[in-house]
Amino acid sequence: MRPTVSMSDRWDPAAFKARVDGVLRNFLDEEAGHLVAVDTALAPVAGQLRNAAGHGKRLRAAFCYWGWRAAGQPDSDALVRAAAAMELVHAAAIVHDDLIDDSALRHGLPTTHVALEAVLARDGRRQAGTAARSLAMLVGDHLMALAGQLFTTSGLPAAYLARARDLWAALARELIAGECLEILHTGGRPDTATSLKVVRYKTAKYTVEHPLLIGGLLAGAPTTLRDTYTAYGLPLGEAFQLRDDLLGLFGDPERTGKAGLDDLRAQRPTALLAETWQAADASQRQRLRGVLGRGDLDGTHLREVRDLMVELKAPQRVERMIHDRVERATRALDDAGTPAPARRALRELAQQATDRIH
Repeated sequence: MRPTVSMSDRWDPAAFKARVDGVLRNFLDEEAGHLVAVDTALAPVAGQLRNAAGHGKRLRAAFCYWGWRAAGQPDSDALVRAAAAMELVHAAAIVHDDLIDDSALRHGLPTTHVALEAVLARDGRRQAGTAARSLAMLVGDHLMALAGQLFTTSGLPAAYLARARDLWAALARELIAGECLEILHTGGRPDTATSLKVVRYKTAKYTVEHPLLIGGLLAGAPTTLRDTYTAYGLPLGEAFQLRDDLLGLFGDPERTGKAGLDDLRAQRPTALLAETWQAADASQRQRLRGVLGRGDLDGTHLREVRDLMVELKAPQRVERMIHDRVERATRALDDAGTPAPARRALRELAQQATDRIH
């Protein structure tokens, strides 16, 4: 028997985001208060902990929610709390990612380690940068621990939570594996297959597939439905990161909130760079070698690389990868006969995740 969802249900992304924002705000305010109660010197750390999950469209929470609803379960405040834990995983990953990449901006604001360095420098702290990076690492670690705390204290029955325990561990393991793979391949010879493997483990799984599966496991979804979640979630998660890579180089920093030169400066193993490298001749590769990994990159270098990528049609090939993956994801929903309200919501989320300008 297929799971059903009431046909009267309406998916209101703004209202859902407000619910998740409220959960995170209250939870992190309380935790920040606990830190400051230990010692007032921890106030800057508490402030960054509170701010870390203050942005985002709450896609990961939404996927967890619809993993639950598509399995026939009703709306639940306890489930929303559990789903909000997915956003703390993301916040932890962002703090660590910005630290690893030495990124200065996120959502148009100073990243955690940069903000902490400014506070420490203002207070006259020697070696403020080193101390700030150490503090940021600990903020990221604490956010990951808090994600587990919010999940397990969500109010869902212990028997429900037990169904998702193994997958929660896999989520953390595979996210870390993806980050490690990116570090290991940064600066190496660009290769599309390698880049796509990094994409899958660093982003795709914890952004779409794992939240969906966790929601489904909490709800007691049958194996066939969970297989549909994977068939939808993996290609869509890959498309999400491929879009992010395109925006990283071709997006407007005023809208993306990120520095456009970060990927080139770090020589990250993106599919966009790999597709450019594969299509380039010897002289064009030499031009790329002259730019990648430099610490003094400026707008002129960015324009040169963009022009070369366009000339070699690398962005068009990445766009095709995105399109093909979104089609594969939505087809999986149709082929499986997912309940209509869930199918509509998941189609809308697929568009929101990949048709974005920031």
